[in-house]
Amino acid sequence: MAMVCLSDFEAYAKKYLPKIAWDFFAAGADDCSTRDENILAYKRIRFRPRMLRDVSVMDIRTKLLETEISFPVGIAPTGFHQLAWPDGEKSTARAAKAMNTCYIASTYSTCTLEEISVAAPGGLRWFQLYIHRNRAVSQQLVQRAEALGFQALVLTADLPYTGKRRDDVRNGFRLPPHMKLKNLEGAFEVCKMSPSFHSLHWHVPHETKTTGLDPSVTWNDIYWLRSLTHLPIIIKGILTKEDAELAVRHGVQGIIVSNHGGRQLDGGPATVDALVEVVEAVQGRVEVYLDGGIRKGSDVLKALALGAKCVFIGRPALWGLAYKGEEGLQDVLRILQDEFRLAMALAGCASVSEIGRHLVHFSNL
Repeated sequence: MAMVCLSDFEAYAKKYLPKIAWDFFAAGADDCSTRDENILAYKRIRFRPRMLRDVSVMDIRTKLLETEISFPVGIAPTGFHQLAWPDGEKSTARAAKAMNTCYIASTYSTCTLEEISVAAPGGLRWFQLYIHRNRAVSQQLVQRAEALGFQALVLTADLPYTGKRRDDVRNGFRLPPHMKLKNLEGAFEVCKMSPSFHSLHWHVPHETKTTGLDPSVTWNDIYWLRSLTHLPIIIKGILTKEDAELAVRHGVQGIIVSNHGGRQLDGGPATVDALVEVVEAVQGRVEVYLDGGIRKGSDVLKALALGAKCVFIGRPALWGLAYKGEEGLQDVLRILQDEFRLAMALAGCASVSEIGRHLVHFSNL
């Protein structure tokens, strides 16, 4: 069938992925209201398009921390890419390099950082970090990433415990025996107990012995991270002006407005709604990015109009992998790129620098 929009890739992935894999990727926390709101929120934003502007030549490039990318869509950190495609994160890295954009590799990759680097030498890659109770494990990951040429460190802040994702609990989600969390092999005793990694399962806060994640992480740990690496630090999971201000105060170089795809606290804001107060709070002092709910090029334009420098896609990247691996993910990115270019032109913007708050308003729907 012709793959015309991102929904086509979603339908394909749902049809052909094993149910347990589809359920894991699709899962939101509890009632999934925040997951769904991430998408619905874009429908309440309306354009104020301008006419008779010269859009014969379009420039959709932008820069992330001074590095140019071909258009303002990158790939968000998600785990377990081998559940979607045998080559896993290696295919993801190759697709991102081919499209000249940024890929944020997850701590919970099913390929090693070394394999990801070798697969796409010279590509723009950031590394997403969870801080573990065994700090030496996190320190080694950070130093490996820097040595391998990853260009930024993305600290996920919204996962002191794993959100309750009902389908994963019902399915007793486990990684298949042939898949491993390659970057954490041998790091924790718990890894030897099971082909899966117990910290990825829902657990209540008093069950900390089942997880390698450290729920005691605070803002002061950003200073610890800065002592380990020269890489710029980006904090992912910020949803309020208060935390945005704290992030700036603690010296981060970027913020990703994110609610973990609605997989953590159900009932939180859609990311595009939270974006407005975060952008207002930081006043241009750091770059602000967004993930969650991006399904069309016009969504990208709306997020940029509200102050995001770039957006990152999570589930749609996995759908592309499920379709045709590296080639399928390139297709997803190419569709978003073409849709974004078209939406910009129809709104009267010839370059990314012309996109601004004047371009949108919130409807009363």
